[in-house]
Amino acid sequence: MDEQRRQGKPAAGSRTELSIAMLPQDANPYGSIHGGVILKHIDAAAAMAAMRHCRCNAVTVSIDQVSFLAPSRVGELVTFKAIVNHVGTTSMEVGVRVESENMFSGDVRHTASAYLTFVALDTNGKPTPAPLLILETDDERRRSEEAQNRRRRRIGDCA
Repeated sequence: MDEQRRQGKPAAGSRTELSIAMLPQDANPYGSIHGGVILKHIDAAAAMAAMRHCRCNAVTVSIDQVSFLAPSRVGELVTFKAIVNHVGTTSMEVGVRVESENMFSGDVRHTASAYLTFVALDTNGKPTPAPLLILETDDERRRSEEAQNRRRRRIGDCA
């Protein structure tokens, strides 16, 4: 793993998309999808992105921020787009963008965003170094810088 960490891996290699049709059992009486259902899928998509990056088990440490911007509705196709934004020694921040698509009109809305922190684990369940993150685009560099700012704020809040 030391050689793999030093070489690093491109952020794009962690990119994950999970699309799920929202069904009546996912909704509240108003026809909006329960926030907990959305959170469950955010966590699943983020975990897949983290594991794609480190190629080992990765567990959720925290959900730094979730913003529900608009409701998702029964019958919509909801897509969870996840990518690793920043890597520390053993931890990774994953950003998730949630989009809801009306399958009849084709209208797609940005309905939620979230930032989660994961820790890479070895086969004994202990934290292990994650590969460095190679940033190839301006967007990836921007997301990484924003992730570092969130991390500094978290650490400052704990000090």
